[in-house]
Amino acid sequence: MSLAIELENIDKRFGAVHANVNVDLQVREGSIHGIVGENGAGKSTLMSILYGFYHADAGTIKVFDKECHFQDSHQAIAIGIGMVHQHFMLIDNFTVLENVMLGAEGGYLLAEGMDKARTELQRLAREYGLDVDLDATIESLSVGLQQRVEILKALYKGAKILILDEPTGVLTPQETDELFKIFAALKEQGVTIVLITHKLREIMAVTDAVSVMRQGAMVAHVATETTSESQLAELMVGRKVLLDVTKSDIKPGEVLLKVKQLNWQDQHGVMRLKNINLDIRAGEVLGVAGVSGNGQSELLQVLSGINPIQDGCIEVHGNSFTVKQQTNAGKMREFGMAHVPEDRHKMGMITEFSAAESAILGYHKDAELNNGIWLKPDLVEKRCLDLMQAFDVRPNDVKLKSANFSGGNQQKLILAREMEHQPEVLLIGQPTRGVDVGAIEFIHQRILDMRGAGKAVLLVSVELEEILSLSDRIIVMCDGEITGRMAIEDADERSIGMLMANAQQAHDPLQANEKQGVQA
Repeated sequence: MSLAIELENIDKRFGAVHANVNVDLQVREGSIHGIVGENGAGKSTLMSILYGFYHADAGTIKVFDKECHFQDSHQAIAIGIGMVHQHFMLIDNFTVLENVMLGAEGGYLLAEGMDKARTELQRLAREYGLDVDLDATIESLSVGLQQRVEILKALYKGAKILILDEPTGVLTPQETDELFKIFAALKEQGVTIVLITHKLREIMAVTDAVSVMRQGAMVAHVATETTSESQLAELMVGRKVLLDVTKSDIKPGEVLLKVKQLNWQDQHGVMRLKNINLDIRAGEVLGVAGVSGNGQSELLQVLSGINPIQDGCIEVHGNSFTVKQQTNAGKMREFGMAHVPEDRHKMGMITEFSAAESAILGYHKDAELNNGIWLKPDLVEKRCLDLMQAFDVRPNDVKLKSANFSGGNQQKLILAREMEHQPEVLLIGQPTRGVDVGAIEFIHQRILDMRGAGKAVLLVSVELEEILSLSDRIIVMCDGEITGRMAIEDADERSIGMLMANAQQAHDPLQANEKQGVQA
């Protein structure tokens, strides 16, 4: 079979960072080719070079056996390369048709161009199973449909090679299944797909071949049918990785966190939390599943004291907080609650601070770190070094700027800071977002260690595999509401996905039992 893409000795530096090291890659025409690797392995840089966004320092690019020297992405698009970025490039208040046409309006007679575009898009939708209302505004569409628009946009501009960067990161399982059907239709029509993802199960399910990158270099090319998730993980990290976690049997203890009839609206008057009721006991992990943006962030921020209570009650270790007895993040820490935020850069650390400074944020008033009103730098740095050693944060440089650590090491530093005080309740949002396979293994084990120590853990994650692996019970959120609850033994990806999309009538056994006076 002929090659759609052939990269030879691609080399790229950004200052001292050697992002791509003499990389070779061959992708067969009409195939689905996966590219995997840890964060910083060079995957996105390599594809950005192919797409014309970056220029390689050295090396050769061939597309359909023709040597190419792209000066920008327009030239890559012209030769038939399209890219769907992890964060969609769409204008919310434009229609689907307007978004697709943007930059390819077809001349001064816009109406005529729109008619031609509509006809062509209707053909593409039929051919590839990409049905979407062309007159709907982007903001009215689900994330899955917005992704279809991005694919339509690339095909409309003539893409024969389609690069997708983490395409399922914000999709429900059902939307992921639909996306894979679209991949199959594209492949059948001869479109070549390059899939960048960290989800090894998806690589195994949908690709024909997979290439593995590590530290900027290409370390393996394998046919998917000849490999396995564990082998790919080992190639990515350079050592064996434990992909499955083992939970010990623990009998949950007393209720450490209880939430009753919690409602919350944002500054625009939009209800983000609607009648939230939940509890977590000592020695259990309560998983919160849902597509990002359905109230999980607001729940964490209200529970942690960042946002004020507007309606309802929060009980932490027997201490009640309401709109009349307000709390804040500092008080919550005093009552034994710790919070690992979803966005480590915006809320977890100050990237311009040193590691030692980031390691004490929120705990800078600890008596052992202070001498009257002044911090003791030696003790601050010693605490940071102890945390780094305990959580394998690399490099062990307490003076290094927080921004200069990898995402996984930033996350481990934040986890170390919050877990070090052995909180009774741990709120943790997206614990492994943007984190390498090796760090995921480490973080999962630390969460289970908290469970084993009799702590209550509220785990928010968009990764269903993570929720199913770590949780003892699961709640599902959609549009600010809890649309379902289930014990882990009753849970699977399909049933959770239905509740995530609110595609079936919400079923809440807990509330039903409470109405009958039965404790669930």
